[in-house]
Amino acid sequence: MATMKFLCDTKRCIECNGCVTACKNENDSALEWGIQRRRVVTINDGQRGEASISVACMHCSDAPCMAVCPANCFYRTDDGIVLHNKDACIGCGYCLYACPFGAPQFPKKGAFGSRGKMDKCTFCAGGPEENHSEAERQKYGSNRIAEGKLPMCAELCATKALLAGDAEVVSSIFRERVAYRGAKNAAWN
Repeated sequence: MATMKFLCDTKRCIECNGCVTACKNENDSALEWGIQRRRVVTINDGQRGEASISVACMHCSDAPCMAVCPANCFYRTDDGIVLHNKDACIGCGYCLYACPFGAPQFPKKGAFGSRGKMDKCTFCAGGPEENHSEAERQKYGSNRIAEGKLPMCAELCATKALLAGDAEVVSSIFRERVAYRGAKNAAWN
């Protein structure tokens, strides 16, 4: 079975935020106010060496959010997608501090300090329910993976900077791009 991963090619990302908008539109029913599952980060903005990268949950093989969760609400699917069961979440925030990508987020509603249930990128794979119901869509967002599609953010990336899918295929595409650029041993420059 394939292991699903994201990869953002910083040489192609133009900071258009199309991936952010696509994610919001595809999962709108599941997103509470203040949740942004995907965002674009730019370093050295306006300077030589400027680079932008689209960031969300990277569905880590050894996910720190899973390791620190006292309620065991994180789980990994057969294809390597790290998902979160909102019904089991106690809102402690440990995953928020453990994740190097800032993927788990609290909704921004209620009084200062009230947290609620954590939310994160689902790789457009829905939630824990097996039947892919409308209730699941309302709580977790779309399930494009069950339909044989890629996450909407990668599907609508205008420059194809954001790659998603089987890790072997994604890394092969990226290696070809790096070789084409003439930097065979500098994949992350």
